[in-house]
Amino acid sequence: MGIEGEFPTSLTGSDLEAQAPSWSPFGEQIVFGTGRSGNQEIYVVDSDGTGTKNLTRNASTDVWPQWSANGKKIAFTSQRSGNNDIWVMNADGTEQTQLTNNPNADVFPTWSPDGQKVAFASLRDGHYEIYSVNADGTQETRLTTLPEGAAGNALEPAWSPDGESIAFTWNKDGNNEIYLMDASGANPRRLTNNTAEDQEPAWSADNTKIAFSSRRDGNLEIYIMSPTGTQQINLTNNPAQDSSPTWSPGEIPEEDDD
Repeated sequence: MGIEGEFPTSLTGSDLEAQAPSWSPFGEQIVFGTGRSGNQEIYVVDSDGTGTKNLTRNASTDVWPQWSANGKKIAFTSQRSGNNDIWVMNADGTEQTQLTNNPNADVFPTWSPDGQKVAFASLRDGHYEIYSVNADGTQETRLTTLPEGAAGNALEPAWSPDGESIAFTWNKDGNNEIYLMDASGANPRRLTNNTAEDQEPAWSADNTKIAFSSRRDGNLEIYIMSPTGTQQINLTNNPAQDSSPTWSPGEIPEEDDD
C-alpha cells in the first residue's frame, strides 16, 4: 500500500499464514515466513506476487527472515538446532549457516546497514534482552538491561538505515511500547506512550519514519511516526489484524562484500 494507506494489495493470495515480510533492498522481492508447506518455512515472492519459492526446505520451524542491506544474505530464526537460534543464508537459500548457539531462544534478527553485525532478542538472561553479534558469529554483546526490580522483555529490534540507532519493542512499563536506543545500547528512550500495545517497529529507507503495529484502535493496525515519536499517523483501518510492517526500499546503502 502507499504511504498514506491507499491501495493495499495482497501478494500471497489466499495464504493466511504468511507473516513477517521483509522487502529486498532492490525492491524486486519480498521474503516472508509461512506454514503453507506443513511447517513454518522461509519463502520469497517477487514484488508483483509471482515467482514464489521455498528457500529453507527444512523439517524444523524457520521464521522471521530479514534481508541484509546489499541483498546478498537473509538472516532468520530456526529451530533446527533444537531451539530457536539465528541462522544466515544466501538470498537464493544456499549456504544455510548457524550464527548463534545458545540453549535459550534467540529470535528476531535484524542486520546493521554495513552488514557487519546482526542484532537479535535473546532469552538467555531469563527474559528477552537485545543482543548483537558479528556476522561471523563472534563477539555477542548485550545491548539492553532491564532495570533492577522491573519485569518485561525487549523484542523485535530494527536497526536504523544510518546505523546509529536500534528501535525495539519493550514492555518494561507494563505493555508493549516502541523504544529507541543508540546502536551501542546507550540512551534508551520511549517513543510511544499508549495504554494499548505498540510493537513491530520498521524503519523507512530514508531514516525519517518508523512504521509499527498498534492495538490502540481495538485490533492491530499499522501506524507510522517520526524517529522522535512525534507525528503518529494511522495507515490501515480494517476489522482484520494488520501487522508486521515492512517498507519498500529507497537508496541502497553500501555494504562490505563477503
